[in-house]
Amino acid sequence: MGVIYIMLVVSLIIALFFLVMFIWATRSGQFDDDYTPSVRMLFEDEHKQK
Repeated sequence: MGVIYIMLVVSLIIALFFLVMFIWATRSGQFDDDYTPSVRMLFEDEHKQK
């Protein structure tokens, strides 16, 4: 029964870590580029000639 409590605490710590990292990423502007993904498919990839 004690293992369940340990696993619960560890999983809550991991979940809190991911939540903090997500909030940090959104506040630092990592997800701010709304324009580039929508037009990326309109441009052809450049192929390098050997």
